[in-house]
Amino acid sequence: MIGRFRSGDNIFYGEIEGGRVYPTGGTSAGAFELSELRVLPPSFPTKIVCVGLNYKDHAAELSMQTPEVPILFLKPPSAVIGHGDKIIYPDSSSRVDYEAELAVVIGKRCKNISAERADDVIAGYTCFNDVTARDLQRKDGQWTRAKSFDTFAALGPYIVSTEEIDISDAKIACRVNGETKQSSSTSNLIFDIPYLIEFITEIMTLEVGDVIATGTPSGVGELHRGDTVEVEIQGIGTLRNEVI
Repeated sequence: MIGRFRSGDNIFYGEIEGGRVYPTGGTSAGAFELSELRVLPPSFPTKIVCVGLNYKDHAAELSMQTPEVPILFLKPPSAVIGHGDKIIYPDSSSRVDYEAELAVVIGKRCKNISAERADDVIAGYTCFNDVTARDLQRKDGQWTRAKSFDTFAALGPYIVSTEEIDISDAKIACRVNGETKQSSSTSNLIFDIPYLIEFITEIMTLEVGDVIATGTPSGVGELHRGDTVEVEIQGIGTLRNEVI
């Protein structure tokens, strides 16, 4: 499990073990207590490629047919925040929603990658909250404004490698103020991760650090100022943010 951290003016990647952080390439003598560090977004992507309507239970909830191919949209890197950072509720919206998602972090610059080779380009997995101004999404008829506000791409807390987790059937949940709002499993994905990587890299080059947000399960709902929202994925951890 690897995270990105700040200690004073220093920013570094480190491995987390037993409540301590060991800077990548460092020794135990250079270890930090996790509680001493600020947790930063574990990746700084050039783009965030998001997949809409990619859970069977979410499609059933909306009484919609499953799509024949993945529905894609982009979020800008300026929307990224990390674990513990604040989600800012925009003045121009009156309905902001949470969307708990599994995110794939790309580890190699890649183009035209087959599903069979997908693991070769994955750095690991993390939690993602695809925060959405739902009223603006409905008003605009397309998703760019609703998905792109600063702080609307919460990412973290850490990256877990493909060797550390079986992502085919991991529990995914969202809680608001401690109350469970979403509860599902990645086994309910319509398009699995290898297929998504093949589909997306046929369209665009993915750079190191880019993120694929794989869609949200059923139970999407509203956030209010003052709420604390958590996205938890089995084997990865919990991403927690407050709405202000």
